Amino acid sequence: MSAEHRINELRQKLNYLNHMYYVESKPVVTDYEFDMLLRELQDLEALHPEFADPNSPTMRVGSDLTNKFQSVAHAYPMLSLSNTYSLEELQEWMDKTFRESDSQVSVSCELKYDGTAISLTYEDDRLVRAVTRGDGSRGDDVTENVRTIGSVPLTLQQMSGLKTFEVRGEIFMTYPTFDRLNAEREAAGEQLFANPRNAAAGTLKLQQSRIVAERNLQFTAYQVEGRDLPFASHSQSMEALRRFGFPVSTAARICESADVVKQFIEYWDAERANIPEPIDGVVIKVDSYAVRRALGRTSKAPKWAVAYKFKAEQALTRLNEVTYQVGRTGAITPVANLDPVHLAGTTVKRATLHNADQIEALDLRIGDMVYVEKGGEIIPKVTAVELSQRPADSQPLQYITHCPECGTELVRYEGEAKHYCPNQSHCRPQIVGRIEHFIRRKAMNIETLGSETVELLFDNGLINNIADLYDLRADQLAVLPRLGEKSAANIIQSIRLSAEVPFHRVLFALGIRFVGETTAKYLAEHFRSLDAIMTASHEELLEAEEVGSKIADAIIEYFADEENRSIIERLRRAGLKFEAEQKQNLSESLVGLTFVISGSFADHSRDELKALIEAHGGKNLAAVSSNTSYLLAGDKIGPAKLQKATKLGVRIISEQEFVAMIGGSQTLPAVESEPTPTQTSAPIQGTLF
Repeated sequence: MSAEHRINELRQKLNYLNHMYYVESKPVVTDYEFDMLLRELQDLEALHPEFADPNSPTMRVGSDLTNKFQSVAHAYPMLSLSNTYSLEELQEWMDKTFRESDSQVSVSCELKYDGTAISLTYEDDRLVRAVTRGDGSRGDDVTENVRTIGSVPLTLQQMSGLKTFEVRGEIFMTYPTFDRLNAEREAAGEQLFANPRNAAAGTLKLQQSRIVAERNLQFTAYQVEGRDLPFASHSQSMEALRRFGFPVSTAARICESADVVKQFIEYWDAERANIPEPIDGVVIKVDSYAVRRALGRTSKAPKWAVAYKFKAEQALTRLNEVTYQVGRTGAITPVANLDPVHLAGTTVKRATLHNADQIEALDLRIGDMVYVEKGGEIIPKVTAVELSQRPADSQPLQYITHCPECGTELVRYEGEAKHYCPNQSHCRPQIVGRIEHFIRRKAMNIETLGSETVELLFDNGLINNIADLYDLRADQLAVLPRLGEKSAANIIQSIRLSAEVPFHRVLFALGIRFVGETTAKYLAEHFRSLDAIMTASHEELLEAEEVGSKIADAIIEYFADEENRSIIERLRRAGLKFEAEQKQNLSESLVGLTFVISGSFADHSRDELKALIEAHGGKNLAAVSSNTSYLLAGDKIGPAKLQKATKLGVRIISEQEFVAMIGGSQTLPAVESEPTPTQTSAPIQGTLF
């Protein structure tokens, strides 16, 4: 048998075994037998690179190579669905849908998996591209990561007869996988994922597909897109996908009446606590494609589909203790420690209490039975007390007056909800937190350091502030637990490379209160150097874009601190960039003009449009005001911005009009690429299809 024949034979067999294991949940061989076949294929492919195939089952293992995600335009927009939490509103939608349709309407009811949307493109029955939703018009090409997901067919189990088509679906993480992953991260001292949705979205954007492969992501298909599709209905298309080898939810049902739809919703609202998959609602879609075309769509969403969202789950449990956490800014966050209770697929032991005002409003007392709600947060929140079960001898909870870490008396600034520890120079969580902020990706990007290593260095007396990082030597690190010579050398190298980070990111990395990424960028552009910011008056600081009185006060307070000024001088000697590089504009056509961007665009991403505005001398603003020259409007523009622009008489222009303003030049300047985050900071609103 030739090597090529054996390679093809192994690929076909392994694809079948993957399908039976991941999609059908019916493994037909042992793990050992599967691994031996996979190893044989890997060895043959290594000996015969001429037979390389990106859809080989060996690609599911992933690699250590760094991905650079490219922005790709969707051939068919990935839109959002209208949401409702009300059965009454759902009834109104169904009544209207039935009324506007000439024929009897059947709807498909499907579980709304709580993950991240993906669009898979197949050509000649082979996966060629996987793209995230992005802004609905463009998304990130994450093909190499998606190839590692066992339930995604790399080649179809059955010929489709279609030249090209797209499969839309949801990539998600089951609760058992999520719990295992967070347990591993907690043991390693790493930040926990907020919920399975954020874990799935963050994993999909990882730069190493090998790690993606280890995290056991799942996929389910819910839509087909393409030209001249041979299906008369959605249910037909889903049945075809099932034959092709795609995982399609077995819970989906065709319903003929509103009563049956409500029964489906009520059943799964109760049953969702008993399944391993995270679901947060039910999607109701008109089944007939002909009826869908007749109903049409609005500018934002189709009229033939709606999502019913389940209300956040609650649980009743006992409050045993309130502990207090100290953040890098000194902010105190109270945390409720509870009897373990099962909620939304996970076991909850802690819940956030936010601040003293919330504790007082709830009248919390130790021993109270409290209602806990999980609304997509890392730590669930306490929403109410069950007063009927309050112990007779309970006493009101007294908020702490001194820092739980260093004992310093707490302060509460005017207009602030939180209490703060003012001992920023000698309070351990604040020191470690500032260093962790300094090294993060969007700041100095010292990628070889993590939270655990920072704590190790601090506890061994090697660092006490951010400037100490630049005095470290490899021989000091190599003798520490879990490091060694190679790790030590890599850390020192990363620290040295961080000196090349541009000024605006250095300014953000300093951790000045209220100075986030965007404000740091505006300050850097306005003042051009750190020295100019350090010596600026309150009035001069207010002249910078997006800087208000609160931010100006925080900047002055930061640089008035002698210890901070000493750290700045040490960072200067270490070679960090304290001046903005001189930018060479492509033209001066937009000098003196300010722009607010809203909506999605056909030919450019919003970041690209912002870069073009700056490259031609203009300025970007976050919000519409009387100082705004133009509102650059795309599809799905924010209604508040549109209303304010109209009220203030701000001129509204299209993407095409903007391109004409810069002389038709769409050449993008060299823009510093931002690192891709591994965790989504906020969920995308709306249901995707």
